[in-house]
Amino acid sequence: MTVALEIKNVSHKFGEFLALNDVSLNILPGDFTVLLGLNGAGKTTLYSLITRLYNNNSGSIKIYGFDVRENSVNALKNIGVVFQQPTLDLDLSVKENLNYHSSLHGISFAEANNRIDSEIGRIKLEDKIKSKVRALSGGQRRRVEIARSLIHRPKLLLLDEPTVGLDIGSRQMILKHVKSLCKKDNLAVLWATHLIDEIDKGEKVIIIDKGKVLESGDVSMIVRKTKTKNIRDAFNKLVGI
Repeated sequence: MTVALEIKNVSHKFGEFLALNDVSLNILPGDFTVLLGLNGAGKTTLYSLITRLYNNNSGSIKIYGFDVRENSVNALKNIGVVFQQPTLDLDLSVKENLNYHSSLHGISFAEANNRIDSEIGRIKLEDKIKSKVRALSGGQRRRVEIARSLIHRPKLLLLDEPTVGLDIGSRQMILKHVKSLCKKDNLAVLWATHLIDEIDKGEKVIIIDKGKVLESGDVSMIVRKTKTKNIRDAFNKLVGI
């Protein structure tokens, strides 16, 4: 079976502080998987290891079978990333931001234009393509970041707290769009959040706290194992709230 993201026994320290403690998880193509944890649980550290911003000195991280340490080029070309902190150039237009990303991936100008038009259409921002990013709302900027992360056609998408600070309408639109990508494009998604209301029944959830995976599985399984009524109660019980 093809595994989009395979993490085995990964730990990470900052000095004496253990940020991740023997983390293991698997994500399959087409999966929408929620990495659920409080702020400081280790979500961003894990993303930094997957994307090679940090070097993993223990365990292994594989993306579609390619180890991120031993074969980083082939591993990383399969991923798109939306980091917690915005990374668009505010003084460039939407189109210019996406063209710049395309050039970094060696995509020809003609092909880049086709892909940009397609992704902008999917996020319904055709009327903003020539606008400076500075003029966009927070939700619109996030949608552009998601479009940018998909320009090079990755097979795994990592999103780190992508809806923090956004209004309810923007959050719902972004969630709906990303979940549709899993179904339509067989895209594997790891969605890191501390917002429990972003989780729907039947979805796979990985609960992380203080750098350790406490439980993983679909919502109903976790609720059943913790003998609680819903995923919120299950989460609170596991992390000791």
